[in-house]
Amino acid sequence: MDDDAARTSGQSAAAAGGRAADVMLRLIEAADASKVYAAPIQHGETLLIPAAEVLAVAGFGIGAGTGSGPDSSGRPRAGGGGGGGGGGRTLARGVAVIVSSPDGVRVEPVVDVTKIALAALTAAGFVWAAWRGASRGMRLFGRG
Repeated sequence: MDDDAARTSGQSAAAAGGRAADVMLRLIEAADASKVYAAPIQHGETLLIPAAEVLAVAGFGIGAGTGSGPDSSGRPRAGGGGGGGGGGRTLARGVAVIVSSPDGVRVEPVVDVTKIALAALTAAGFVWAAWRGASRGMRLFGRG
């Protein structure tokens, strides 16, 4: 491989690595522990501090390669290339409110009714599917 192809391949891999590092840094900043507690809210003698659950996930890959061999007319050729890709997601949801008042401090959970309903429907679907599969098996083997 010639020096130009090697340099181009190395530059491409370095650029892909730099982009992957940028994505990782942004995700780490988004999932920082300071994002868990929001700014306190004063209401009379009561202080409210919202609390959240923060989750960050990421994945990426980079690669580079070089090669040499004859082209379709039999002349020797050398080449190289590289690249990368990746992405991530940051999720946050309120989970509680810390309430500080003259009566004391307490933590009030945030109830996500939609999430509970979806979990219940999913569980019911699995139970129904298991029951249906079991009843079909019983009929198949003459036990039902």
